[in-house]
Amino acid sequence: MDFLKVSSKSSPASVAGAIAGMVKDGVPVNMQCVGAGAVNQAVKALAIARGFLIPTGVDISCAPTFSDIDIAGEKRTAIRFAVYVHRLTPHSVSANAVDDGGVVA
Repeated sequence: MDFLKVSSKSSPASVAGAIAGMVKDGVPVNMQCVGAGAVNQAVKALAIARGFLIPTGVDISCAPTFSDIDIAGEKRTAIRFAVYVHRLTPHSVSANAVDDGGVVA
């Protein structure tokens, strides 16, 4: 399985664009991060991507998991985010969907 590898130096807007593009193309989205800074950038990217997608009738959520990986012979713990796509019904898409955490009245 391939992953979008996010680092602490990754641009959240660029990662968000990649996430949104993959979602629109129907490609599964999985991200991998090592370190707190990388996780921070990934979470910001997910929030930005959600803002891009909700007006198009698509919402996303994610599930984080730990994974033991090997980097240059050294064992490290990565956090992986599996991104799930949710198609919204026309009446559930509102201007407030992004601002209120996705809760639609």
